[in-house]
Amino acid sequence: MKKVLIVLLIILIAAGGFVFLGLSGLDDLIKQQIETQGSKVTKTSVTVSKVETKLTEAKITIGGLGIANPEGYSVDDAFKLNTVRLDLGTSTSEPYVIEEILIDAPEVLYELGSAGKANLITLKENLQASLPQSETSEPTGEAANPLVSVKKIKVQAVKLKLNLQALDLEQLPDDKRQFELTLPTFYADAVGVPDGIPADQVGAAIVDAMLDNLIKEGKRKVKGIFEDEAKQKLEEEKQKLEEKAKEKLKGLLGG
Repeated sequence: MKKVLIVLLIILIAAGGFVFLGLSGLDDLIKQQIETQGSKVTKTSVTVSKVETKLTEAKITIGGLGIANPEGYSVDDAFKLNTVRLDLGTSTSEPYVIEEILIDAPEVLYELGSAGKANLITLKENLQASLPQSETSEPTGEAANPLVSVKKIKVQAVKLKLNLQALDLEQLPDDKRQFELTLPTFYADAVGVPDGIPADQVGAAIVDAMLDNLIKEGKRKVKGIFEDEAKQKLEEEKQKLEEKAKEKLKGLLGG
């Protein structure tokens, strides 16, 4: 258990710069660090409902993790991660390996602002600004900020909500301006494999990796909406032209 505790503390909260005094407040301490560091790197509010650690199983569960929309968008949350489970593995030297992170049934908002820019793209830009430009990391030599890698990030049962209401699109039906769909399970890119990244960058890197998939899916769906709408308009215009041609032909034939 001692090795598991050391790894857990290093990975999740050592970067916060606290003095660990006992196990009784561990869950609350992790919750506080996620909210503080998360709000810093996303440049928006991050909240957590609860954290549960199981040291004997080397696992941690984060419940009700919310990431507010960036400035300039609606007051709805960009993310509601109902359950996040971490399998910390058994490594006791750098890079410390998180075997798997499971993000179960997240609710994600893909919202286009009045200028046509998506909230998730703005959030991704905020995250990337907090991450170093170099893809490689040298050993830190500091116990407070060691190297960490995440081998697998599984995201399942995503409820993706699209909101296009801020756009000036009077011709777009209401049912296509705001709606929800469930995405198939996907795996985000691994983080810090094989050499690891500093522990204080892991959280931002995980969300950043997940955003790549969600932004891609959001763009694909929005593109499909506009393509379908364009096809419908063309079909309507075609029908109008056909009706006019029929009327003209009747006139020519004396019908």
